[in-house]
Amino acid sequence: MPDHADQHAHPKASPTEVFAVFLKLGLTSFGGPIAHLGYFRTEFVERRRWLDDAAYADLVALCQFLPGPASSQVGFALGLMRAGGLGAVAAFIGFTLPSALLLLAFAQIMPLLSGPLAMGAIAGLKIVAVAIVAQAVLGMARSLCPDGIRAGIAVGAVVCLAAFPGVWGMLGAIALGAMAGAALIRPEIGAASSTPAIAVTKGQSIGALIAFVGMIALLPLLADLSQLFAMLDGFVRAGALVFGGGHVVLPLLEAETVARGWVSTDDFLAGYAAAQAVPGPLFTFATYLGAVPGPAPNGLAGALIASLAIFAPGFLILIAALPYWAKLRSLPSAQALMRGANAAVVGVLGAALYDPVFSSAIDGLGDLALALACFVMLIAWRMPPWLVVLIGAIAGAGLALVG
Repeated sequence: MPDHADQHAHPKASPTEVFAVFLKLGLTSFGGPIAHLGYFRTEFVERRRWLDDAAYADLVALCQFLPGPASSQVGFALGLMRAGGLGAVAAFIGFTLPSALLLLAFAQIMPLLSGPLAMGAIAGLKIVAVAIVAQAVLGMARSLCPDGIRAGIAVGAVVCLAAFPGVWGMLGAIALGAMAGAALIRPEIGAASSTPAIAVTKGQSIGALIAFVGMIALLPLLADLSQLFAMLDGFVRAGALVFGGGHVVLPLLEAETVARGWVSTDDFLAGYAAAQAVPGPLFTFATYLGAVPGPAPNGLAGALIASLAIFAPGFLILIAALPYWAKLRSLPSAQALMRGANAAVVGVLGAALYDPVFSSAIDGLGDLALALACFVMLIAWRMPPWLVVLIGAIAGAGLALVG
């Protein structure tokens, strides 16, 4: 339509304005990806009227359908819609930079922490991670496994991981879940599309898809050549396999970093808990993980490599899908397939709740009591995660003093 063409030809904002808006959101958006989508709706639908509710809901549906960090993908698409390619980059940097810098700073401080109080605080962060992952599993199970078939798919994913642990077991579990969904879940007819007009040509879409497939196919072949290629391979694969929510990146990153000996389990869980205390996307946990490994690249260079590698697949697959989303979302079989995959993701995250999260953090009844208290704070008292993280760290230090 003509108005869509005008929107494509004349972006309605400058990249600088987009950056400023998303920087404010990056500094204030606590609470994880679902909360971020709420902040975005308030800012861009209600306050700024960049798009209407129907178009926003359709964009959210696309980003939840695709692998990758859903809230960051929505932000990237909004920046693209508003100010073209530079606007998309500005939205990504603005929303991501605050949490990335905070987690990079935490990675630098970690080696300096010593003594019983500091070690107790780190133990407290690991215990808080138990409560946070348990909350994520519960919330995702309620929404993604509402019936017996999908609950069975989730349990089947745990069985698959018990037999084949590691990242390939996770990939197999998700693939089997998708096939089970396509075979067992009754399809639903998609609603009429109201996808917002976003300037992506079919040529750009195909180029993004080629880049996505190329990274996934070539990086495993290059991983043995250097630590740089190994890092790119690991973080790209983790970013490409995340379905169903930001917390699902936890088991994927654990398999790519801890299992390879780059990061200790203690440092991994402490960083994961710290990632809950900062605003912005949970994927910046990768910034921390890129900074702390023993083998170089690490520090600032490792943080930058890991951050770009984990976000890139989600943005590329989003660009590839945008021109075809209206047709894709109307295919009932595609919806059934994704429902099965999302149910399997619940099982993958549930398995991670046991190992490494629970098995590495809980060492006695006192630890279990603190984990349960943090869980109640999150679920029943609805306290913000950053506050629960702070309480957990202080309580962990207290347990160390008492012990």
